[in-house]
Amino acid sequence: MNIPYLVSLLSSACALIIGIVIHESAHALAAYALGDRTARSRGRVSLNPLNHIDPFGTVLLPLIMILAGGPVFAFAKPVPVYVNNLKNPRRDEVLISLAGPASNIVLACICALILRGMPGATLVSPLSSDVVNLLVGFLFTAMSVNLSLAFFNLIPLPPLDGSSILVLFLKGRALQTYYEVQRYAMPILIVVLYVLPSVLHIDLLDWYFGVTVDPLFLGLLRFALGA
Repeated sequence: MNIPYLVSLLSSACALIIGIVIHESAHALAAYALGDRTARSRGRVSLNPLNHIDPFGTVLLPLIMILAGGPVFAFAKPVPVYVNNLKNPRRDEVLISLAGPASNIVLACICALILRGMPGATLVSPLSSDVVNLLVGFLFTAMSVNLSLAFFNLIPLPPLDGSSILVLFLKGRALQTYYEVQRYAMPILIVVLYVLPSVLHIDLLDWYFGVTVDPLFLGLLRFALGA
């Protein structure tokens, strides 16, 4: 059994679950603050993973993708929002959508702050205890996972948060065309994540993360290491 791989896998899974729970709770809390109590009344402002986990989207789908050897993403149960309850529906819907990715970026920054406050333990070292090394490794993983969650969810395809944000800037025929494209969101994601990289060797997600996730992660890494 490959113990380091198993530890890395469990660390990534824990970081992903925590990130998703914070993400969904942020959506629900933002909706509550802006006038819609629906999500809060259904227990979605909660750090209990059971209130957010979707058996397929949070557990089965990531496992299938790990076994397939491709990019891994997951989703939780949608947070119910009734726009008619919002004070300013058009604006507030965007703010609620942004709350999820913003919470993941904040969580990544908190991980960097914790690492910064661990003198001599910001790098995995044989001189450190196993517990410290595990904690340091988990914090680095959590930084990467949360930044990936944030920017993946900003892709403008449903059910991702970016779709609600993009709608704000579209009007007329452009908006209608976008709504028509939304019906094919999942096939488009599969093509972008799997077909293009494997068949045409075009990795749009890698390029996208290269200009979003990677620079932020390196910046947080330098901060955490005091560089």
